[in-house]
Amino acid sequence: LAIFLLSIGGIKTWSVGYRINLNFGFVNGVKVGAPVRFAGVDVGEVKKIKLEFLPQENRSNVCLAGWVKGAIKIPVDSTVWVNTLGMLGEKYIEIIPGKDYDHLLKENDQVLGVDPLPIHVIFNRIEGIMRSLDDGLAQIRNKEGSLGKFIYDDAIYKISRSAIANNY
Repeated sequence: LAIFLLSIGGIKTWSVGYRINLNFGFVNGVKVGAPVRFAGVDVGEVKKIKLEFLPQENRSNVCLAGWVKGAIKIPVDSTVWVNTLGMLGEKYIEIIPGKDYDHLLKENDQVLGVDPLPIHVIFNRIEGIMRSLDDGLAQIRNKEGSLGKFIYDDAIYKISRSAIANNY
């Protein structure tokens, strides 16, 4: 009965694995129980999240305790980042394998993750691109700049039309 109850509860008392500590400045909503993936394959999960202040660096740090299956060998030069399923979906930890299989992560090793971009930063960048595009189109409509002068210059149009007519 006890084994049955532990199985349905998803408790892995007999699973072999190891803990890695993943450090971020921002985790964009990762929750306890979020998957940890290595090379795109589920290999573990986030077990604990701790927010701490680092006085020596004068910044906040989010430490995720990740549990990884014991058979998974993660090179120390691997890249760790927060990923999202779909546009607004579940957050999870993605580990992109490094190349240094001579040096692997061990129990309780610390790994510095790459912080995700907050959505407001992405929208601000898109807004800046759209403003630049609007400014460029306004210059073209006002017959300014090389492209605006080229498009609206009747002499170039007539020369182009004549060259096309003569070749055909």
